[in-house]
Amino acid sequence: MNSTAPLPLDVRLMNGVATAIFAAAVATLLVAGVLWLTRAPWFVIRAVQIDGDLARNSVPTLRANALPRLQGNFFSIDLQRARAAFQSVPWVRQAVVRRVWPDRLAVRLEEHRPVALWQSDEENPLLVNSFGELFEANVGDVEDDRLPVFDGPAGSSAQMWAMLQRLQPLLATQELTLKRLALSARGSWRGDTEDGQSIQFGRGTEEEVVARTDRFVRTLTQVTGRYRKPLLSADLRHADGYALKLEGVSTVTTAASGVN
Repeated sequence: MNSTAPLPLDVRLMNGVATAIFAAAVATLLVAGVLWLTRAPWFVIRAVQIDGDLARNSVPTLRANALPRLQGNFFSIDLQRARAAFQSVPWVRQAVVRRVWPDRLAVRLEEHRPVALWQSDEENPLLVNSFGELFEANVGDVEDDRLPVFDGPAGSSAQMWAMLQRLQPLLATQELTLKRLALSARGSWRGDTEDGQSIQFGRGTEEEVVARTDRFVRTLTQVTGRYRKPLLSADLRHADGYALKLEGVSTVTTAASGVN
């Protein structure tokens, strides 16, 4: 019966060391190969494809602003930094950047859609987009000179945009259009219309403010029709009705029970 004698300890140690050295050499070669590939001229970014619904920027403008900030080739480019480069261009809200084998970047952009001016800082007004977010841009680039103005505490732009979307359709039934919406630090709402009327909406939850406004627009014609005078201001802060000021008429308080 044949048996294989175990190798001496020193031989086993030498074999183990040789295996470890070989594995380290292979790993080093792999790393060196990857580094060489990432720097090889064959993988230079040769094209950047830009897509999206672009109204404020042209593709040449985007390329001129963003491309000089891109560094690296197909493998080494930092996609997060590339995304930030495109999002630094005025009017760009969001950029999605991905690699397209073997030498292209595909960029999809979303621009800000302005819905209001933000004038807590009247010297440097910001804009509010359709997500209720503040953003910086040249206000002179806005073609719509009828954008409403928001004035509220820091961080309230989304809340104010949500409120405007609830209030304006109601006011439109009486041909009233808000040109300014203000929210005080204590949570009280006030609006000014394009025709110069002021409306005190008062405090409360969004649903409470909307309910008071709905009662106001549903019954306003009954009051103004009685006096045949144009509206100057309205105070909706009362729980059981609202107060009006009409041109040439003293303040009129309308009880809820009398106008429903």
